[in-house]
Amino acid sequence: MAPTHPTSTTAVVAGWREWISLPGIDVEWIKVKLDTGARSSAIHAFDIEEFTRDGEPWVRFSVHPWQRSREDSVDVERPIHDRRQVRSSTGHVQERHVVLMDITLVGRTVTAEVTLTSRDQMGFRMLVGREALRQGYLIDSRRSYLGGRPKKAVRRRNRGLASPPPAG
Repeated sequence: MAPTHPTSTTAVVAGWREWISLPGIDVEWIKVKLDTGARSSAIHAFDIEEFTRDGEPWVRFSVHPWQRSREDSVDVERPIHDRRQVRSSTGHVQERHVVLMDITLVGRTVTAEVTLTSRDQMGFRMLVGREALRQGYLIDSRRSYLGGRPKKAVRRRNRGLASPPPAG
């Protein structure tokens, strides 16, 4: 399945950093950097394990959606879309698994090619690259979080809920 392109000709404006959701893997909030200098998107993944399902290559991995936290780990299984040699910003070349993921950014959902790598020491758990952004986004590098943010109570509890549970 190739990444989809929106049918709307109206570009959505996003800031250089945003909170997005990954609906296909049940991650309601993850803070990302939008990086027009990077071709593909990348997510912090760990416990990466390749396996075969119905004769096709798949990958199993886990994601920590909250920065500087190991809480709320999400286990994911996806078909392998590709394998690529990726050069990091430090010049290091690494072969990475590529999976397709839906991302919802500023109210629009698109399919992105996402590489799996360790981003534990990076400032953001996920990077959204230009291949995903060219599907109808304009980036305003002066702004942040144009798509909104999770409520502070949600972030403090490290839960992916849209709002805190009712008192009672």
